[in-house]
Amino acid sequence: MPELPEVETVRRGLAPAMENAVIAKLELNRPDLRFPLPENFASAVEARRIVSLGRRAKYLLIELEDDRTIISHLGMSGSFRIADETLGDFHYPRSKDGKHDHVVFHLVREGAPLRVIYNDPRRFGFMHLWKRSELDLYPAFAGLGPEPTGNALDAGYLAARFAGKTQPLKGALLDQTVIAGLGNIYVCEALWRSHLSPKRAASSLVTPTGRPKKELLLLTDAIRDVIADAIAAGGSSLRDHIQTDGSLGYFQHSFSVYDQEGKPCRTPGCGGTVARITQAGRSTFFCPRCQK
Repeated sequence: MPELPEVETVRRGLAPAMENAVIAKLELNRPDLRFPLPENFASAVEARRIVSLGRRAKYLLIELEDDRTIISHLGMSGSFRIADETLGDFHYPRSKDGKHDHVVFHLVREGAPLRVIYNDPRRFGFMHLWKRSELDLYPAFAGLGPEPTGNALDAGYLAARFAGKTQPLKGALLDQTVIAGLGNIYVCEALWRSHLSPKRAASSLVTPTGRPKKELLLLTDAIRDVIADAIAAGGSSLRDHIQTDGSLGYFQHSFSVYDQEGKPCRTPGCGGTVARITQAGRSTFFCPRCQK
């Protein structure tokens, strides 16, 4: 499933085509994806201008001029592609099968028509329509923690959330009420960068007075850095994820521990081997030698 950097890559890829465009027609080729599409979806959004494209955690937000927002989740195999004569016809072989083109945005931008196509072979993605002024009331957003790219995430905040928590560090970081949008891949990579074991208690990074230890400062920086690096690389093209122009993300070529079981640890002078364990039903990759 795409994680935050993949969704942010999609947002950045779509923004030049979709922002300030008018939805001339919304073509719905089936009534549902993972869930039924919004009632009267086409009539509710047609003739509306797209004000901006945003993101909350792993959700893409298509914000319209009338206080409505299309909330889109890519699920396991969902992808958007841009197709028109001016911008080029961008495809990747996995998304060429037209029978999986379930939603087509027919847009007009600066007087020129273009299409943005949502393709989803497995149909685990979905689209909802919600008031932009009431996004905090959207069920999936209720209680979400701060974004890992925002100023609200700092070591002091994490110290407050980790204090007294005996939960393993890996599980605490995957808790979406602690940090929104941080997924398995990037938690593994951030823990490796900060040389912290995914098995140690979250509270071990907090002093008895509730202040962050130096290790927590390093972890906070590592989270920010790994997300920034992944976004810059276009995300990680695992299984079905591709960018909006059909090209692949390349951060997977920089994985230091994720999916690297049995390979030498990349920490200089470590000499350890990457191991895999299971935590809460998820695979965790780490170096037992240098991650303590």
